Amino acid sequence: MTPYDDELIKVAGLLGEEDATKIVTSLMKLKEATDEVIANDSGVRINIVRKVLYKLYDKALVSCTRVRDEKTGWFVFYWKLQPEQLDAFIRSRKRKSVDKLKARLEYEKLHSFFTCNKCSNIRLPFEEAIETVFKCPKCSEQLVECDNSKIIDELSKVIQKLEDELSD
Repeated sequence: MTPYDDELIKVAGLLGEEDATKIVTSLMKLKEATDEVIANDSGVRINIVRKVLYKLYDKALVSCTRVRDEKTGWFVFYWKLQPEQLDAFIRSRKRKSVDKLKARLEYEKLHSFFTCNKCSNIRLPFEEAIETVFKCPKCSEQLVECDNSKIIDELSKVIQKLEDELSD
């Protein structure tokens, strides 16, 4: 297996869990096949095979060729992996992640946050804390201001790491 094969299997797992990895592994072996052949080879039900193939097709990780069956007149789809599209897919996902992380970073920079010392999962921005008169909505304890500089630093580091990877 090549590094691309390993990455393709990981991506398939993210998109469709265990069934998708079986389908991609089957397609690696078969090179090009119909959904029925893939279902027989992978042991995955045909409707799940089709669902996963369409997901992979939407991400341009597989391609299909449509051929009309001479006997039945029906179209038969032959599926094949496109490992050369994997890099573009990963880069696209990283760009989306960077955008989301930048939005979160901006939110963290623009807000002050308050937490409850008793309830560890309560963290409110100033606007919400003032609505509750700085009392915890769960236990009514006094909210205290928290320092979010560590969160800002971590978000900045992750964004920088992803941007460095994208510039390579």
